[in-house]
Amino acid sequence: MLIQRLILKRSAKAWRKAPGAEVPTICIGNITVGGTGKTPHTEMVLRLLQELQPDSCRAVLSLGYKRRSKGYRLLEADTPACFGGDEPVQIKRKFSDVLVAVDKNRVEGCAKLVEEGASVIVLDDAFQYRKLHASLNIVLVNWNRPIYGDKLIPFGRLRDLPSRINDADMVIVTKCPHELDPDDRERWRKKLRLDDGIPLFFTTIDYDTPVPVFPEEADPRYNYSKTAILFSGIADDSQLKAYLSDTYKIVEILSFPDHHAYGKSDMARIAGAVRRYPTAALLTTEKDAVRVLDCKKVDGSIRKRLFAVPVKAGFTDEADREAFAEMLVKP
Repeated sequence: MLIQRLILKRSAKAWRKAPGAEVPTICIGNITVGGTGKTPHTEMVLRLLQELQPDSCRAVLSLGYKRRSKGYRLLEADTPACFGGDEPVQIKRKFSDVLVAVDKNRVEGCAKLVEEGASVIVLDDAFQYRKLHASLNIVLVNWNRPIYGDKLIPFGRLRDLPSRINDADMVIVTKCPHELDPDDRERWRKKLRLDDGIPLFFTTIDYDTPVPVFPEEADPRYNYSKTAILFSGIADDSQLKAYLSDTYKIVEILSFPDHHAYGKSDMARIAGAVRRYPTAALLTTEKDAVRVLDCKKVDGSIRKRLFAVPVKAGFTDEADREAFAEMLVKP
């Protein structure tokens, strides 16, 4: 443990000295492996930037986890998830006017996005990338999994020491209840052992009406079904299940690994569930829907009843939203 601390201390110093990009960069990161809601928060930042700086050219740079392509790639709306990564492709399809690129080398990726005209770049999951010093580092922590109650991988979900949180410029506790106790802010600051000068915000995850994954073939009547089959490959599906349980009786849940690339056998497994419950809606996440669209053969029984559940991150308090927005565009 002492060796780990020394290594991370030296790495943190190197990170602080690392050069920045030619334009402002906003890093959305965490110190755990998944489950904090980076993609909904990246989308939230994009919406705020559009509101605050409507003339800016917004861009997103991601690693493109588990993609088959190599090097720098600027995505289009029709880029398959297997070549661009599921989350970057999802963002591009939702924000057509945003430049979305993937590159393992974030320094080169930022430089190429600047050449494309980017005036502000949101870095997805780059808190551990010490070769580039972001203008603003935002670290996310899951309300349901405090970092000081967790362990380093492979024994837990921590990818960094909890103390690294104090290298952030701000911290957001995500997936919070909609109603917070007035003492929660100070309680969480103590729980995170967060320095007094680091702003602490709280956000919720909200879901919207399911939308068809295959619009031209979808039967909208399934959206009004009282039963549902849920399948997903995400790090934490607890809030999604809780939300859907208020509307549907979930008759079957199919779980897949995070960022799972769906294939023929997976589609057969899902089709089997559809046959068992012929009147149930088939529901999944936006991220999973992007990967399903990569499948060459998706049975018609799946296509007509498959709906994705949109997700949004938002602040629990309007004062938090205003303070966050001010920091977002602060010179």
